[in-house]
Amino acid sequence: MIFGKFFGAIRAQLNKLANFFWEADPIAQMQYEYDLAVEQLKEGRLGLEQYRALVERVSRQVKDGENQIAKLTAQAKAYLKAGDRETAGSFALQLTKAKATLEENRQQLVMHETAYNNNLKKIQHANKKLVEVKDKIQKYDADLKMSSAEAEVAKLTQSLNLDVTTDFGQLEDVIQRKIDANRGKARVAADLSTEGIDRIHAEERMEKSMADDALKDLEIELGMRAPETTPVAAQVKDLGPAEEATERKQSEKQTEKA
Repeated sequence: MIFGKFFGAIRAQLNKLANFFWEADPIAQMQYEYDLAVEQLKEGRLGLEQYRALVERVSRQVKDGENQIAKLTAQAKAYLKAGDRETAGSFALQLTKAKATLEENRQQLVMHETAYNNNLKKIQHANKKLVEVKDKIQKYDADLKMSSAEAEVAKLTQSLNLDVTTDFGQLEDVIQRKIDANRGKARVAADLSTEGIDRIHAEERMEKSMADDALKDLEIELGMRAPETTPVAAQVKDLGPAEEATERKQSEKQTEKA
């Protein structure tokens, strides 16, 4: 009883192991079973060839028997016509045995021919099934690989979904934050670049004005330009109300004298 349980446990583990390999690569298992069936079919075909040789031998015996019977029949008739009944009787006895042997061989031939044809049909059917199995193995193999590829593509599509809950989504968020930070730095740098630009422009204008005045003074010094006089209108503008009245009276007197 203990040994029975022991061997039962071993068989269970072996069966478990066999199921593991069976399910690990079913296509390989199908191919293995197919190869075994092909080998069995080859052996069956070899046996069928040997059996056909037996059928051919029995068929030849039947033909030989038929030829022997025809020959014995002709000899018996000849001796009967010749009046030699004793010799004719001897051939008649051989003819009877030959007919019995021929009948037995004919029965054997029918039996062997029937058996051969049945086995031939079985092998032809098995060969047809093997072709179908081979096609199924190829189809299953392609379908299995295709379904596996589809599963991987579906998994990859899910992982490539740019959702915040996925790795790619989180990485995209990190990249976007870096881009925003870089753009922020660039904007700050651009804003800071305009600081003091008005003062710079004013200094540039002042320097330009000073350069113009220096150039004018140089031209006057070199005699290339007459000194500029201040217009009366410009001086009048700088006078007060009393000075304007006095200046107006002097102008009127000058006009009268003229």
